[in-house]
Amino acid sequence: MQIGIRFHDTVDLPIEERVIETKKQGFSCVHIALGKTTGQTAEPEALTPGYAAYLRRVFDKAELDIAVLGCYLNLATPDPAALAATQEKYKAHIRFAAQLGCGMVGTETGAPNTDYHYDKEACHSEEALRQFITNLRPVVRYAEQMGVIFAIEPVYRHIVWNPVRARIVLDAIDSPNLQIIFDAVNLLNPDNYDRKQDVIREAIEVFGRDVAMIHLKDCLPGDPGTQNVKSVPCGKGELDYTDILRFARDRKPWIQATLEDTKPDNAVAAREFIEGKMASL
Repeated sequence: MQIGIRFHDTVDLPIEERVIETKKQGFSCVHIALGKTTGQTAEPEALTPGYAAYLRRVFDKAELDIAVLGCYLNLATPDPAALAATQEKYKAHIRFAAQLGCGMVGTETGAPNTDYHYDKEACHSEEALRQFITNLRPVVRYAEQMGVIFAIEPVYRHIVWNPVRARIVLDAIDSPNLQIIFDAVNLLNPDNYDRKQDVIREAIEVFGRDVAMIHLKDCLPGDPGTQNVKSVPCGKGELDYTDILRFARDRKPWIQATLEDTKPDNAVAAREFIEGKMASL
């Protein structure tokens, strides 16, 4: 397993210095969201081959891979104009990933409203799932044309909220270019928090063969009265990583796994925690 980090969680420096500092902290790859990276842009008209060539040189110089290009927009919006714009932004990111030498664009799965808010009844409905699949299909077809993986990240608070829903989407689209970013904590909620290991094992069983990347963070129960699980850096919570790391070791050799919810002063400790867990398997 190759351990990386979300680039916007690293020390905030000009990008040519930032990649070097990230490498010095012992990471081999990054998850980059251009719109969240100081000094960079994710506007479709700016995603030119020249911009891709520049970034490729910067990251190559630091011997740092771009594991995934993040573009987290709402593919389930009921606003036709906003949907069309979102689909075009995804296509621009897919083109850019191909030019960048990055094999994957990553996204979450949205909510059936215009402001991307969580409404359990609506988000978990069959109608929302059907609409998401319809809106996703042309984006995946474009990814096929460009030779890029389009990876969805199941999240309890979104439309694809559990492993079974993820399997339905994968089977409905039926494309090798649609795969999964596996983030175990994002599948958790106060409703299933006490069954964490069951949720993780179900995910591995149901969509494990389609996992293209792993996100790593830890978790604690949410504050009383909230409907959230608290995300924290690896080693600061209650998650048992055994099944996740054994899955990576045994079935996904050299898979890229990026840390989340770290800060520059605790990222190395989080990486070393995961490396220690891997060594003890």
